[in-house]
Amino acid sequence: MSDPANPPRPLPPGDLHQLNRWNTPTIYNGWEQITRRNPGRDAFNLEETRDFMPQMGPMTGYAVTLLIEPSNPVHRETNPNAGEEYRRYLASLPGPKIVVVQDLDRPRVHGSHWGEVNARLHRALGCVGTITDGAIRDVDEMTDAGFKALARRLCVGHAFVHPVRWGCEVEVFGTKVRHGDLIHADKHGFLVIAPEEQESLLDAATFMDRNECETVIPAARDTEDDGVEAKLAKMEAAIGRFREKVRAKFQRDGEW
Repeated sequence: MSDPANPPRPLPPGDLHQLNRWNTPTIYNGWEQITRRNPGRDAFNLEETRDFMPQMGPMTGYAVTLLIEPSNPVHRETNPNAGEEYRRYLASLPGPKIVVVQDLDRPRVHGSHWGEVNARLHRALGCVGTITDGAIRDVDEMTDAGFKALARRLCVGHAFVHPVRWGCEVEVFGTKVRHGDLIHADKHGFLVIAPEEQESLLDAATFMDRNECETVIPAARDTEDDGVEAKLAKMEAAIGRFREKVRAKFQRDGEW
């Protein structure tokens, strides 16, 4: 479990850049080998989400968590300084950052925390994007700002949106996210990497991608002129080599 008072040491920028070169399923294949969590139900979105900027490719960053309730005007009255306090908190954290927003109005959507202005403000404070189980608006302008968004839907207005609480555990799309978790997200969904899993993630993802390229992918591509039995024999042999390499590296079984 991450601790806001003792955040994990950020990965080197080069590692983050390399993680961002693969899609999220590829990162999952590596994560699966190093996690102690259940790879069939933990750490990824269990509900459908939508990438509104798939052309921007994946995003990788550290979670900044936020609760909002756009339908409720009371939050602006009880804590009128929350916006400034939240932005100061945000600015104090290392980047790259992904703002993970739980909308307390869900499943109904009254307003969006995100639009052109807020996207640009967050981009200036080191944020690369957001995951919100509410809505976004100004999708073209957000894209132009270089701010990627995975969200439930689009909407027209902002209602009474105001920060309610931040730096706390949130739950979006059926998945819990904590401050300091590393997020990898793209059009497929998102993956939440806990602090204790982050250091070894790049090596694991690189190994699993290379292992596929050296075993099962060539077996599928290089059998066009073979008969069915020969194809099957080559595939089974390649799967066996894939499995042996995974067991030797991680002492676990892989996808195959």
